[in-house]
Amino acid sequence: MDIKGERYRKLSRRAMILGGAQALGLLTLVGRMVHLQIIDADQYKLLAEENRVNLRLISPLRGRILDRHGKEIANNQLNYRVSVIPEQARDFKATLAQLSDIIPLPPQKLEAVLRQAERSRRFLPVTVSDNLTWEEFARVNSIAPELPGVQPDAGRSRFYPYPADFAHLSGYVGQITDEDLKKLPDDPLYMLPEFRIGKRGLEHFHDKSLRGVPGLRRVEVNALGREVRELTRDDGTPGQDLVTTIDADLQRFTMQRLADQSAAVVVMNVHSGEVVTLASAPGFDPNDFNFGIKTDVWKALLKDERTPLMNKTVQGQYPPGSTFKPIVAMAALEAGLIHPDDTVFCGGGMRFGSRTFHCWKRGGHGSVNMVSAQEQSCDVYFYELARRMDVDTIADMANRFGLGHSHGIEIDHEKDGLVPTRAWKKTRKRDRKWHDGETLSVSIGQGYMLATPLQLAVMTSRIANGGYAVTPTLVKSKAKPGRAADNFPSVGVTPEVLKVAQDGMTAVMEGGSGTAGKARIRDWPRGLAGKTGTSQVRAITAAQRAGGVPKNESRPWQERDHALFIAYGPIDNPAYAIAIIVEHGGGGSAVAAPIARDIMREAFIRDPCGLTGGRPMMAESALREYHLDHHVHDHDHGHEEDGHG
Repeated sequence: MDIKGERYRKLSRRAMILGGAQALGLLTLVGRMVHLQIIDADQYKLLAEENRVNLRLISPLRGRILDRHGKEIANNQLNYRVSVIPEQARDFKATLAQLSDIIPLPPQKLEAVLRQAERSRRFLPVTVSDNLTWEEFARVNSIAPELPGVQPDAGRSRFYPYPADFAHLSGYVGQITDEDLKKLPDDPLYMLPEFRIGKRGLEHFHDKSLRGVPGLRRVEVNALGREVRELTRDDGTPGQDLVTTIDADLQRFTMQRLADQSAAVVVMNVHSGEVVTLASAPGFDPNDFNFGIKTDVWKALLKDERTPLMNKTVQGQYPPGSTFKPIVAMAALEAGLIHPDDTVFCGGGMRFGSRTFHCWKRGGHGSVNMVSAQEQSCDVYFYELARRMDVDTIADMANRFGLGHSHGIEIDHEKDGLVPTRAWKKTRKRDRKWHDGETLSVSIGQGYMLATPLQLAVMTSRIANGGYAVTPTLVKSKAKPGRAADNFPSVGVTPEVLKVAQDGMTAVMEGGSGTAGKARIRDWPRGLAGKTGTSQVRAITAAQRAGGVPKNESRPWQERDHALFIAYGPIDNPAYAIAIIVEHGGGGSAVAAPIARDIMREAFIRDPCGLTGGRPMMAESALREYHLDHHVHDHDHGHEEDGHG
C-alpha cells in the first residue's frame, strides 16, 4: 500500500509540473500574441505596409527672385517630364530605347542619363527628358503602363521671363554634378531628378534660402512598383522669395540702350547703397542651363569675343582712365601740394626723365586750374600733380572712395580691382622698385590701375553724398533708409576738398568746355555732374604718334579704347550715381556719356527710390522720340579725349 501511495504521489507531482509548464507556455504564447497584435500593432502594420507603400521625397518649390516692386525676375513654371526608376525597370537601357521611339532623345542625352543612373541610388528616379510638349507627354503616358519604372509627371521648374536682361544678375540653376557632390553634404534630396541648385548670380549666392524644405509623399504601389494611388502628401516648405533692390523696368531699358555693345552699367542710390541697375551686356539665356545647355549653344557663348558669360559689372577690371582724376585732385589738395586756383600750363605734353608724357589734346589746353583741368580732362595738369605726389598718397584717397577692394555685394565672383602702391609692387613684380614715371600713369587712371564698374559707381556715390562710405547692396531688406550721413561713416575728407571734385564733375557736364557738354540732359534743369574717361588697351609708339594716331573707328575692334563715364544727379540734391564702360567703344564722351545720360534720365523719370521729387513719368512715345532725337546728335561731340595716357 505504501509502495502504491508513493508511486501515486510521484505521478501526481510530475503531472502538476507538466501541467504547470504547459500553462506557462500557453500564458507566454497568449502574452506574446497580445504584445504583437495590440501593443506593437502600429509598428508591424507599418512594416507590412512597406511591402506596398513607398515613401518619396518631394523637391521643394524654389523661392522667386523679385525686383523692388514685386516684378518676377525668376519664377517656377509647369514642366512636363518623364523619369525612370532603374530598380523597377526590367532592362534600363531597353526602356530608354523604347522611350526614344516616341520622344527626342539624342545620343548625348542618352549618355548623360546613363551616367546619372550610375551615380544615383537605384531606387531613385532618373530624369530622362524635361520640358516635354503636351503631345509628347501624352504619348509617354499612353505607353507607360507597359514599361515598368517609367514615371511621367508634371512638376515645376525654374524659369526666367526676361532672360538676357537679368542673366548675370539672377544667374541660373542647374543639375548637381559629381564635382558639386564632393563639396555638398550627403542628402537624398540632391538625388532627386528635378532638384536644381544655384550655379551663378543671385541663384548661387542665396541658394540655401531660395531652396526651401523638401516634402514627403506616401504612395501605394503594385507588384511592379508602379504607383497606384497617393495616400498622404506633405509638400514641404517653399523657398523664401528674394526681394532685390533692382528696378526691372530700368534694368530692361538699360539693356535695350546698350544694344549690341560689350558693356556694363551700374546705377545706385547714393544714400542707401541700393543698386537699382546691374547690367552686363551682352546677356545670354539662363533657361538654357536649367535642362542642360546644348553643345553648340555653349560653344557659341565661349567663342563670342564680347564674353557674354562674364558679369562685367563685378568681374570686369579696367583702367578707369580719366574718371579717376577727381580722386587725384582731392589727394593733392588734401596733401597741401596745390591750391585749387593755381594754374598749370599745358602745351600738349610734359617731359619727365627721358620720356614725354602726352596730353590727349595735341595742341594742349593752355593754363588750367583744378576745376578746369577736370572739365577739359587735361592730362598734363594731373602729370604735374603726380610729379609732386607719392603714389601711396593717391592710393590712400582711392581706397577711401571704394577702389582697390571688393564690397561684399550679394553676388558671386566680385573682383578687388587694383590700386597700386610701393609695397604692392615690391611683393608682386620682378622690378620691385616703384618708378616716379609710373605715378604719372596712375594719375590719369592708367598703368597698373584697375577698377570694376561697381567700384566706380561706389566712388561716384561717395563723392555725391558728401563723402560718406556708402556700400552697395542688391537685397532690399539690407538697404538703410534715410541719408548717407545717418547710416555710414565719413571717408574723412573735408567739404572743401570734396567740393573740388564735385565742381570739376559739374563743369564736365555744364561748363562751356566740358568733355561731356553735348551729353547733358537738355530738359532736366537740375542736371548731371560727370566725368568722361577713355582708357587705352594698347601702347602708342613715338612713330605712331608722329604719323598720327588712327581714330578708334578705323582700328580693329579689339584695339579700340574702352569708353567710360561716371555721373551723379540731380546736382542740387544727388540721388543716383552711374558708372558705365563700353569695351572697345572709343571715346568716353562720344560713346559712354550719351548712353549714361539716357539711363539717368530714365532713372529720374521712374525714380525707383523716390528721391528726385516725384516728377511724373513721360509717355513711352515721348520717351522714344526723345531718345531717337538724341541718338542722331550723339555722334557730334566737340571735346573728346581720345588715346591719352
